[in-house]
Amino acid sequence: MNPLLRVPFEIPFDQIEVAHIVPAVRELIAESQANITSIEDIAGARTFANTLSALDESTVNLENAMAVVRHMECVSNSPELREAVQTIDPEVSGFYASIPLNAKLWSAIQGVSEDGLNRLEKRFLTKQVDSFRRHGAELDPDLKARLLAIDVDLQGLCTKFSQNVLDATNAFELIVEDEARLAGLPENAKAAAKASAEAKGKAAYRFTLQAPSFVPVLTYLDDAPIRRQLWQGYNERATEGAYDNRDLMRQVLTLRREKALLLGYFTFADFVLADRMAQRGAIAREFVYELEKATRDRFVEEHEALEAFSGQNLEPWDVGYYAEKQRQALYDFDEEALRPYFSVDRVVAGMFELCEKLFGIEVKHIPDARVYEPSVRYNEIYSDGRMIGAFYADWFPRESKRGGAWMEALRTGGPQADGSFAPHLGVICGNMTPPMPDQPALLTHREVETIFHEFGHLLHHCLSEVPLRSLSGTSVPWDFVELPSQIMENWCWERESLDFFARHHETGEAIPEELFQKMKRARTYRAASGQMRQLGFATVDLVLHTEFVPNVEVDLVALANEVLQRFTPITLPEKYGMILGFTHLFSGPVGYAAGYYSYKWAEVLDADAFSRFKEEGVLNESVGREYRDKILAKGNSEEPRDLFRSFMGRDATQNALLERIGLVVWL
Repeated sequence: MNPLLRVPFEIPFDQIEVAHIVPAVRELIAESQANITSIEDIAGARTFANTLSALDESTVNLENAMAVVRHMECVSNSPELREAVQTIDPEVSGFYASIPLNAKLWSAIQGVSEDGLNRLEKRFLTKQVDSFRRHGAELDPDLKARLLAIDVDLQGLCTKFSQNVLDATNAFELIVEDEARLAGLPENAKAAAKASAEAKGKAAYRFTLQAPSFVPVLTYLDDAPIRRQLWQGYNERATEGAYDNRDLMRQVLTLRREKALLLGYFTFADFVLADRMAQRGAIAREFVYELEKATRDRFVEEHEALEAFSGQNLEPWDVGYYAEKQRQALYDFDEEALRPYFSVDRVVAGMFELCEKLFGIEVKHIPDARVYEPSVRYNEIYSDGRMIGAFYADWFPRESKRGGAWMEALRTGGPQADGSFAPHLGVICGNMTPPMPDQPALLTHREVETIFHEFGHLLHHCLSEVPLRSLSGTSVPWDFVELPSQIMENWCWERESLDFFARHHETGEAIPEELFQKMKRARTYRAASGQMRQLGFATVDLVLHTEFVPNVEVDLVALANEVLQRFTPITLPEKYGMILGFTHLFSGPVGYAAGYYSYKWAEVLDADAFSRFKEEGVLNESVGREYRDKILAKGNSEEPRDLFRSFMGRDATQNALLERIGLVVWL
């Protein structure tokens, strides 16, 4: 009767209880271990089917259950759910970490011959052998035991780090009783703050560290002290008291370093990147440094121009405010003017229409599906009359939901041995501007880009045609995985594609041409500053995962701030602790650790790939189908460089990215 033991395709969220988690996961671990033992015990010849294919399917029920549990932890967190997750985390981590350390299984995999295998099967065999070696298959028993303990400890530490960030975020609120202090704040943001206060039983205006709340304050509010409080609240999360992440960060870095050394790598970055496009930490650092050099002069010019415009020495909480004023002065463009054209339902429906045209799919909303929250919508994706995938869309913030935006695979399908196709299942989440009682959710242009970005990940998952689960969809190197997501953002900037989804929520009119041209002209405004911010995050990530030495006493927050200071022209305050809330790096045993550069690496790829659409037609269906067939459908069935070459006919260059953000192109 436990619904997590065999999670059906349409997930019965209304039947799943926290009490189901621990017994179900323990039973599924035992089931998965039994499946692996049966592979070990095969007496006859080793074949791809009885060893590698069987291994690929051995943990499917456990993975399906844990996908639901992890998802619920992200979107419906509660003390009871946390306790259940903390109970099973060590057991799940220990089980998965034990797989490549299993001597019998390692011997079984080595017994599979390449003779008679097709290209995909050979690739899977090679990757499994490499992965087992990289994760300790050839270590001595004592070192295997230590590696297993490290993986278990890392999972627990990272879970606690993420929970501290969520709790610190929710612990903050700023109540403003005097409406006069809200001068400059858009009416939409003011109404949201009032509704937030009323929901807490307060006759005032309430601001939180959720992006739809604090971003408008930092961008538009005239009152500098309030801007300062919000900026400090966000950048000092998890820096003190019960939610202080300092010790957790040090422990995570220490264990990652030890793990890398155990496995024969000099740094954790080298361990992580060995199976990615960059291959080594030094190559990733050089890539980031070259972009920094190409960006720095324009970055300095932008800041000097902003300070001259403001007439003062800027503080960190002033930058967004004066940047918006300067943009309005230079381009006569206020991004809030776009908001009426981006109602969330129209944006999503138009995005579906656009993708239907480009990629030959049909997206259908299923109104009566079971969901875990009333605002969540369930949709199915069809191609040539066949359902190939489905997904939940969860766009609005809640206190029980973590911040940011993401896509998660809930089930991996694909072509089956009998010729049928098992549909994929996923979820896309965000924390967008919520609807108000008297109007729909009206988004910023950046929020629209975020929706397109996450749907790009979802398409990569749901349009995969790879028959092996471990090589399907988004199971690609992380410096390639952002290509399908980031390329989607380009369609938020083209007139032909905007007309699919950018319609005034009251009149249905498209964005006026004059406003569109202002938006286009302002696109590269402070682009160097935006790029340097991302390069700063990538650099501090790589520094921490290449230079950190556990037995050397160093203030890691101070070290991180020293690195980040190079990428901001304004002196960071003494209590600045952004790194302690950086969940990209520390909310999972690996995650984006040593991989934050991937956003920029993939941005080079997406800008270059979209240049083909620009040349042959933004809505060119032939190019869209080719992109689907050569990138989205292929998963990790071929090397990423080969997939890119097959679509573009050449290797990637940085020129398209530098052109897109208005920097000088090197030749």
